[in-house]
Amino acid sequence: MAVYKVTVATGDMVEAGTNNSISITLVGSYGESCQTTVSFLFLPGKERSLSVHCGQDLGPIVLIRLHKWRLFLEDAWFCKDVRVTAPNGTLYRFPCYQWLEGVTTVEVREGSGKKLVDDKLQILKEHRHRELAARQEAYRWKNFAQGWPRCLNVDSIFELDSNIQFSCIRATNFNGFLIFQGASHFLSGFLLRRTSWNSLDEMRTIFSRTQGRDIGGCLVCCPLPFPLH
Repeated sequence: MAVYKVTVATGDMVEAGTNNSISITLVGSYGESCQTTVSFLFLPGKERSLSVHCGQDLGPIVLIRLHKWRLFLEDAWFCKDVRVTAPNGTLYRFPCYQWLEGVTTVEVREGSGKKLVDDKLQILKEHRHRELAARQEAYRWKNFAQGWPRCLNVDSIFELDSNIQFSCIRATNFNGFLIFQGASHFLSGFLLRRTSWNSLDEMRTIFSRTQGRDIGGCLVCCPLPFPLH
């Protein structure tokens, strides 16, 4: 009998917890475990620990499956990460950092970086293929207009998967910066300008404070609404 120690961590953001059932399957080089229930209640920022009993040694743990199903009402869950300690003491880390919604199963690979040529096991090759297909389905492109860059083929951000959308915190920060930037440009006379720019030095007086500002990891650049002569 091989016993694996498993720790499942929930993200610490608002509503990251869930009262839906979460179970786990360990997948190793030599086989996989039975599906084992972790808990029916997860609180934000907390961890759940359990033991997974297997009839044999699974070998190196290469991925895990997280299974979510609801009893009555849907309650999305944000999984931060999973840590698995093998009987020989080896620690495997599985960074997840994504929402699980509805009745679903999510596969997470072990956290060490691997290239395509490093996938020797067939199960890892199949996982990479499924992941690529899912990304291609999620990120479909369309032409907004002739000559414009391509954009996502959706009519609203709410059609996107919740893991793709901006978080509430990032969206609030972004909107707050836009308001601050608009107020700054208004006070500096930028929004009331009716003539063209005369020189780069003249432009620097307005853009020197905002150029290259970092918003949630994205570099914000301001387009020039007036021609430069």
